[in-house]
Order: sequence, then C-alpha cells, then structure tokens
Amino acid sequence: MNSQAALQSNDAGDETSVVTELINRARAAMAEFENADQARVDEAVTALAWSIYEPARAKELAETAVIDTGLGNVESKIIKNQRKTFGCLRDLMRVRTVGIIEELPEKGLVKYAKPVGVVAAIAPSTNPSATPVNKAMFAIKGRNAVIVAPSPAGLNTTTQTCNYMRAELEKIGLPSDLVQVLPAPVNKQLTQQLMNQSDLVVCTGSQNNVRRAYSSGTPAIGVGAGNVPVIIDTTADLVDAAENIMLSKCFDNATSCSSENSVTILEDVYEDAIKALEAVGGYRCTPEDKQKVQDTLWEGGHLNRHVIARDPDVFAETCGLPEDAKLAKFFLVEDELRVGKESPFSNEKLSLALTVYKAKDFAEAKRHVQSVLDFAGMGHSVGIHTKDQVHASELAEDLRVVRVLVNQAHTFGNGGSFDNGLNFTLTMGCGTWAGNSISENLNYTNFINITHLVRTIPEDKPSEEELFGAHWEKYGK
Repeated sequence: MNSQAALQSNDAGDETSVVTELINRARAAMAEFENADQARVDEAVTALAWSIYEPARAKELAETAVIDTGLGNVESKIIKNQRKTFGCLRDLMRVRTVGIIEELPEKGLVKYAKPVGVVAAIAPSTNPSATPVNKAMFAIKGRNAVIVAPSPAGLNTTTQTCNYMRAELEKIGLPSDLVQVLPAPVNKQLTQQLMNQSDLVVCTGSQNNVRRAYSSGTPAIGVGAGNVPVIIDTTADLVDAAENIMLSKCFDNATSCSSENSVTILEDVYEDAIKALEAVGGYRCTPEDKQKVQDTLWEGGHLNRHVIARDPDVFAETCGLPEDAKLAKFFLVEDELRVGKESPFSNEKLSLALTVYKAKDFAEAKRHVQSVLDFAGMGHSVGIHTKDQVHASELAEDLRVVRVLVNQAHTFGNGGSFDNGLNFTLTMGCGTWAGNSISENLNYTNFINITHLVRTIPEDKPSEEELFGAHWEKYGK
C-alpha cells in the first residue's frame, strides 16, 4: 500500500501524469495476475469481500460515510456493506471467468473469458464504501484491475475502503495495485483523465458523470437516475405492503436509487392503505404540512442538502412540522395525479417524503407510473403490491422499465435479494430509455471479453420454402 499512499501525498496538479502512473501500476499488477486460475481468482474476490464484510470494518466504514457525507444512517450502511457484499460473493462463487466458460458442441462453439483491462469505477457519495467493493469484486473476478474515483464528499470513506481492499490482497500474496483509488484532491479533471485513459468506465452517481463517461471515448457503462413508483393494487395485502414500503423507504434514509419515491393507491382501498401506512410509522401530512415540506425540500429548484437523507426527526424539525411528526418514520405527502416541473413531488426526493397518489382503477395507475418514469427515473423500476399476477405481468409487458418487483421491499429486492432471482449489485442499468448501454443489473459478465472458438458443424441451412413459404402464401412472390 505504500506506493499508493505516497502518490496521495503528492500534489495532483498534473492530472494526466497522475492518472498515467496509476494506469501503469494497474497494468503491471494485471500482468502478475493474468495467469491466475479460477481458484486463485476466487481467493482474490473473497479477500475483497472480507475487506468490508468483517464486522468491525463494516461498522467503521458506515460511521465514516455518515460523518463524511451527512447522508443516510449508520445501521443501514452496515447492513448494506455486509448484505450486498455477501450476496455478490455468493453470485460470483457460482460462475467461471477463467479459461473455458461455456461449451456448445451442437453449435461448434467454445467460449473463453478474457479481461477487459483497467476499469475506472466512479463511486457515488450515497454509497462510498459498498459500491467500490462491489465494482472491484466484479472487476477482479474478470482478472482486471480497478481504479476507483471517489465523490469529493465520500473521499475519506472510499480511500479507506480501498486501503482495506489493498491490504487484503497483499495478505493473500497478490499485488495491491489491482485496486487503487484516485489521490486527493479529487476533482472533475482527475476523474475525467481516469475515464479517458482506462479501458472501461463503470459510472454510478450523477447523470452529469454518466454523460461525461459516455463522451470520454472509452467504452462505458452508466446507469440512470431512480425515482421508483409503486402501485398498491385492490387485491394487495395492505399490512404486508405497508410494512415492505416502510422498511424500504426508511432504509438508509431513502438514499438508495431503488427507494420508493411515490405510491399510487387504487381508489377502493385508498383510505385503508393510508391507515396501514400510518400504522407502520407514516405521518400523513396536512395541506399546510405539504407546503412546508415543499418549501424546505427544494431550494432554487434543487434538493436541499440539509434535508435529504436525514433522520425523520431532523426532517420534521427542519420542515417545521408539528411535534407528533417528529415521532414518525416517514412522511406521506398526498398529491394530484400529475407530473412534471410544476409538480416537484413527482421527482426523486432522496428523503423520507413519500408522495401518495389516488388512482380510480388499475389502468389509470399504470398510466400514471409510466408518466412518473417518463418525467424522472426512465427505465429504472416499478413495484406493485398485488395478488393479481395478471396485473403484475401487464406492467412488465406494457411499461418502458427494466425491473418490475412484485410484493417486495423495493430497496432490498431491486439490487438482488436472497428471495428473488436478480443478481446482487449496487448498479442498476436502465436500458436505452435512460440512455444506458445495459438493461440489467451490473454483473460480472460486464467485466469480461469473450473469445469464441468456432468449429464446423453439419450444415444448418433451411430451404427457401421453409423461410419464405408463409410470406409467399400471404403476399405472393
């Protein structure tokens, strides 16, 4: 770790040369790692997982993150550091990324995995420790090296996280430079140079960073913004729905891109659903409360950093809500079925404010959640609480969205869960709807190149009649 620490102590004035040195170190480390077999690669991935899963470090990094960024809460971040890492390790231990990874004798194909190179991993302030480890595990699984670009707010947390990863790699006899972090002071120019010089950019964070990643000239994977809308259907188990929404909304004070930002309730169960949400800690804002929340949550059209991701009592106090509101876990803000700049509660709020809409029927609810996504959160995800699986399927068939979660706490399910089939990740692709290159949860397959060995097979050539016959019969030749 000494070489990395020495670099951090230098003035980062010449961004190009600083990044070039990091890239050179990364390539040298990759050269030492390139002949590792699958067992050795898996040892490395496990070491990275342990660097943050170890209880004392999980707690320390969670505490540092909250101190550094002022976002979220320690208990949730401990869970995130451990649960996401554990789930990701489970997924990665079940797959091959070295040598032959698939054979298809009927097609004469053999697939070999190869590294993509040096990965630039852009980390957000909302997850300054869990996200770097998650991306590093994916990168190392593909025998790549990774250089992490912290957010300025999360610099201390991310740097310490990377130091722990480097120490664990050294412990098992691998070069620590497989994982590096940009030196302080981190700025846009330094991050841009990293994007420009790396072989792959994986960007989580602001949409400005995502756009810069895509325009860097380097192959890039970026993700869209969250603004998750959830439907409570007529047939929903209201108690279960309310409990899941509360757990998900309150987790890490709603910093997750997968946190519910609005809930659209069907008219015939509206009041009962509200009561269920109140029973689990929701505070139903009056029209006067709503105005106070709006006036406080946004300043000059931007979210107020003194309110977002804060504990509920701080949120209530800052917004000037009544005393009983300070005892709540989250805040129900009822709004009309409209979206757009003139309806700020239809946007992502990164806070414990949950917008509540009333829809007359499922068709109206479905149209509304698509409108919400079209305004903010394109392609990301939708949730539904229902016993009607036809309605769930209808959302998946009709909406321009990557993930539709059914009867789940969205924050815990969207990035992979032990009771659904999505792979664990902290980076959710949102498809071309959000200008993203992937429409899946970021995973190890995004960090490998594949060589195809191609052998001949018995000819597989249909007749003209087989291919054109139906067309000729219907339209003529």
